[in-house]
Amino acid sequence: MELFLNATSPYARLVRIVVLEKTVLEKAALEKGLAEAVTLRWCDPWADDAALLAANPAGRIPALMTDDGTTLSESLLIAVYLDGLGRREPLIPPAYLARTLHFAGLGQALMDAAFTTVISRKHQGNESDDSVLGQRRQRAIQRTLARLAHELDASQASSSITLGDIVVAVALDYLTFRLPEVSWAEQHPRLAQWHHRVSARQSFVQTAFQ
Repeated sequence: MELFLNATSPYARLVRIVVLEKTVLEKAALEKGLAEAVTLRWCDPWADDAALLAANPAGRIPALMTDDGTTLSESLLIAVYLDGLGRREPLIPPAYLARTLHFAGLGQALMDAAFTTVISRKHQGNESDDSVLGQRRQRAIQRTLARLAHELDASQASSSITLGDIVVAVALDYLTFRLPEVSWAEQHPRLAQWHHRVSARQSFVQTAFQ
């Protein structure tokens, strides 16, 4: 399989973390992990990379080309596919399906609002924050952070991890990386403690934003 990605996309990072987490689970049973089966193809999605466009005509990352030539796009769909390949403990556990998808949705919403803010500033300047859409994004970020802070704390960060945990933690990391002025950790210390425990995992350390 080939995974198209870059080092600063939160969407690509969450898929890399899924690959690494599934590898750990499989190797715990002395089985081949996904990391050995996935070749990373680093690319610039803004440069109309020909190989990326062949995998995803929208030119977005991540994009995955499976061994049989099927192409998959959108990070959560790729994550669901990869989770189905492993034979060990799933990252989308059936017993906690609704809760896992609940947090995956909140994390995705936070990630989308942050990413769109960054792209709008890049192409339209910081004044884009004052537009109707910019203000709406800022409100969405604050509301989503408040909801996560209400529903998550360090006591819920267990030794196992779900896709919902991954998406939320990556979204929070991206805020720190690209929008440090949001100061979410200072505003929500319990959420920061939860994030600290989750992001200490090797899959997060190895994929840190650069």
